[in-house]
Amino acid sequence: MTKLFTPYQLGPITLRNRFIRSAAFENMCTGNLPSKELFDYHVSVAHGGVGMTTVAYCAVDLSGVSFDGQLYVRPEALPGLKKLTDAIHAEGAKASIQLGHCGNMTHFYTCHCMPVSASNGFNLYSPTIHRRLKVSEIKLLVKKFGEAVDFCREAGFDCVEIHAGHAYLISQFIAKRTNRRHDEYGGSFENRVRFLNEVLDEVMRHAKDDMAVVVKTNMWDDCWRGSDIEEGIRVAKEIAKHKVHGIILSGGTVSASPMTILGGAMPVKTLAHYMDMKSFWWLKAALHIPGVGPLMMPTQPFRELYFMDKAKRFQKEITDVPLIYVGGVQSGDNCQQIMDEGFELFQLAHVLIKDPDFVNHVKDDPHYHAGCGRSNYCVGRMYTKDMKCHECVLRDGEKIPANLQKEITRLEANAKKSVEQQKKQ
Repeated sequence: MTKLFTPYQLGPITLRNRFIRSAAFENMCTGNLPSKELFDYHVSVAHGGVGMTTVAYCAVDLSGVSFDGQLYVRPEALPGLKKLTDAIHAEGAKASIQLGHCGNMTHFYTCHCMPVSASNGFNLYSPTIHRRLKVSEIKLLVKKFGEAVDFCREAGFDCVEIHAGHAYLISQFIAKRTNRRHDEYGGSFENRVRFLNEVLDEVMRHAKDDMAVVVKTNMWDDCWRGSDIEEGIRVAKEIAKHKVHGIILSGGTVSASPMTILGGAMPVKTLAHYMDMKSFWWLKAALHIPGVGPLMMPTQPFRELYFMDKAKRFQKEITDVPLIYVGGVQSGDNCQQIMDEGFELFQLAHVLIKDPDFVNHVKDDPHYHAGCGRSNYCVGRMYTKDMKCHECVLRDGEKIPANLQKEITRLEANAKKSVEQQKKQ
């Protein structure tokens, strides 16, 4: 346990320990501005002992916003973010923020323009028609990523996390299934990673020597015509060339294989119950049809540290940039295993949603288990309400309908059974 609680030098900043709260979308920014809920949550996590907490899913431009509860770079957000980072620092933690662009994962009335992507098409998940970005617009977005780093520095952040995975805009350029261009940004692998490379060039130039930069990338997309492991390794090697300070190894796509990202089953009834009709009317209707939900979002049998096997493959190939593990951290024993496998840092979210004091509990008891049942209620709820564990909801006096509580119980039992079976094998 000693190494878990030793400082780590992440580029120009020093973390007090190896725990990073991952960039799990909070949906706590109504009107696209920081809220009291966002402040209270991240300060509680910092107070709970993490080395760094990450504010999720800040778009570099209004055109890259997916949700009304999401941040985007604009002057009006600065005072609230500065107040937040000051409070995080007062608790002894560092503050990071995830920067990205959703591409075609949005709607006209959310991003106030026709959604954009690498190519023209129709995104069934949104659903929306989207158009191909012009080269001049690509260059402008690259510039906005750099300007966003300056914005984050002014807001008091110590680190930026560039989101290059999960089928958002950067990975829409990388994947063949979403990139059908025939210019310098499409076709060959070198062309498909050109946008990524230009973004990282600009980000590192603006980060200078006082901001840490980490990048979230997909090890594999787990979908038709998506990147496989071999291409994922090639992408990670491209990222490493920029001398970023860390690479976060994730996988899956939000539109085709969301449970690969999250682990376990999607709580379909919970998702349908909370889902906003304006944004997801067709999906909400479809989810009420028996059997449709699991077909659209196939369950992944939950296991602790579910990305470990694939992440270890990347360890063998990427040796010049620290690799940051994420996925399925449930206990102090899991944290120690990550250290034993040779990873210097790791990210976690589910357990910190349920228990913001998780890190301090592990410090007191190396075998502490958060008791997160992995029903993914927090995920089913977060797209249209604030992200919150069902136990926290009940503790705060909010009622959960009986049919949703029944679903939670069933899914938690299935997740527990899956973990027990994995341990026997």
